[in-house]
Amino acid sequence: MKKVLFSIFAAGMTIATINAQEKPIAYINAKIIPIVGAPIENGVLIVQNGKIVAVGDARTVRLSSNVTVVDAAGKVIMPGLVDSHSHIGEGSGADGSSPIQPDVRLLDGLNVRSSSLQRAQSGGITTVNVMPGSGHLDSGQTLYIKLRDDATKVDDLLIYDKDGIYMGGIKFANGTNPMRSGGGNFPGTRAKAAALVRDQLIKAQEYRDKFKWAAGEATKLPARDLAMEALVEVLDGKRVVHFHTHRHDDILTVLRLQKEFGFRVVLHHVSEAWKVADEIANAKVPCSIIFIDSPGGKLEAMDLKAENGAALEKVGVLVGIHTDDGITDSRWFLRSAGMAVRAGMSRDKALYALTMANARILDLDSRVGSLEPGKDADFIVLSGDPFSVYTHVLETWVEGRKVFDRANPKDYLIAVGGKGASDGHSMHVDEDDDGGN
Repeated sequence: MKKVLFSIFAAGMTIATINAQEKPIAYINAKIIPIVGAPIENGVLIVQNGKIVAVGDARTVRLSSNVTVVDAAGKVIMPGLVDSHSHIGEGSGADGSSPIQPDVRLLDGLNVRSSSLQRAQSGGITTVNVMPGSGHLDSGQTLYIKLRDDATKVDDLLIYDKDGIYMGGIKFANGTNPMRSGGGNFPGTRAKAAALVRDQLIKAQEYRDKFKWAAGEATKLPARDLAMEALVEVLDGKRVVHFHTHRHDDILTVLRLQKEFGFRVVLHHVSEAWKVADEIANAKVPCSIIFIDSPGGKLEAMDLKAENGAALEKVGVLVGIHTDDGITDSRWFLRSAGMAVRAGMSRDKALYALTMANARILDLDSRVGSLEPGKDADFIVLSGDPFSVYTHVLETWVEGRKVFDRANPKDYLIAVGGKGASDGHSMHVDEDDDGGN
């Protein structure tokens, strides 16, 4: 009986939340960092039905009589953070059967009940590009998700484009990760790695040409090939290539392949980007970079510099920052931007890298990444300046719903760690539910 009562209560709370959103909510007296404009010291943010209705200062934004007012004095409000490269959700991609597997979909390998999703919420992250691993030249299709609460299946987290298709890119890699000896036709050298990628893209071109030649005539159509279909989407610019790469020569190999085949690409990690920043800028290719502040890791990343962000900013490259969680913890995503500033990146561009830059990288900049009317009501409430070591994420909101509250004991456990913090089961069971009948 206890379980039944809990379910009724939970349903009632959901209805109350939805109904509350029909009435606009105004957060007043906060410092608002909209990202696309200057910070607003005495700001007002109004949200309704999961969208941002208005944002501005108290002198220009008028409150209607039916608005619910929340006094956020002393707090900072900024957009929900966008992580352009993460491995939360325990996702699995390609296997050891071959080095290039574009038909593999992370959609079929994501655990929505993993506590890692709540951990990301506690760090202020609201939108994520979840990636398969980089042990393959192509390890499969990535997934763009919103960190909504109460997900019971992966569909509950998906982001759909204007045509109703769930969104994602595709993961490529070069360098040492996909190089190995033994079976499965994996490359043993960097040159062979590039040759294998080139070979598959040429096959995709030929597959696409067969469809053009068939002109819809069923007897002339080639047999359906899911791997080739995904690579044709790459060639046609419909699916962005998220390319794991570290060394300067590997970076240039990616740019060479991109120029040859014309696909859209984002360079990820790019440890030695500072060595070839001009070449990246000339290719007009964005970068998603990472900050590591402890020794160790792989030899090809030994020349990683904290000044990477500053070097790319200087030459006009669009720069996003990512966690690569669990390489760096999603809870400390803001800290990565702080490290970028300490190494010479501008404050504005570092915050932009956590929000709008990553939104642009994921083709989501019309929906997330900044506080603007019409965009999704994804925002975070901070206790202070985003770059202060004393600042905490107090609340995280996704589409007008609170998904993290540091004042909640269960959420607090996720934020600070401790016994049970990594238990995905307990994160999805009410504290009062003892499992009895």
